[in-house]
Amino acid sequence: DARGMEISPERVQLCVAKGLSAIQGDANRDLEYYPDGSFDVAILSQTLQTAEHPDKMLDELLRIGRDAFVSFPNFAYWRMRFSLLVHGRMPITRHLPVSWYETENIHQLTIADFYALLDYKGVKIERSWFFTHDREIGPTYANWRAEYAVFQLSR
Repeated sequence: DARGMEISPERVQLCVAKGLSAIQGDANRDLEYYPDGSFDVAILSQTLQTAEHPDKMLDELLRIGRDAFVSFPNFAYWRMRFSLLVHGRMPITRHLPVSWYETENIHQLTIADFYALLDYKGVKIERSWFFTHDREIGPTYANWRAEYAVFQLSR
């Protein structure tokens, strides 16, 4: 049994048309309506950086799910840093495909930032994966080598 939450009514309609269980909602506000332990697994895919309060959203995710998977673009990726250094402007990349003024991202985070948040919150990392060009890379220097990261978390 799987359920999805999507803020866009049009995208919810697309999900339902494909036979997927999805509701229209805003994870910034609507996760609080789920009881503790509602799900075995809760997934937050490429959304944490768009959250009004990422730390609170992480708390809610771990409250409603026994385990949580969180993925996000790594703003410390070396190509982004290099592009910013050379061009002096926020880069447009495959994982961040729009200009800074069009993006939904309101909190730019790095892998190192996320580790610090997890440590502060006392969240346990079960597993982590780091990717560049859709190819998994090792954790060594992932903060500057990875385009995006995926973490499996628990309390």
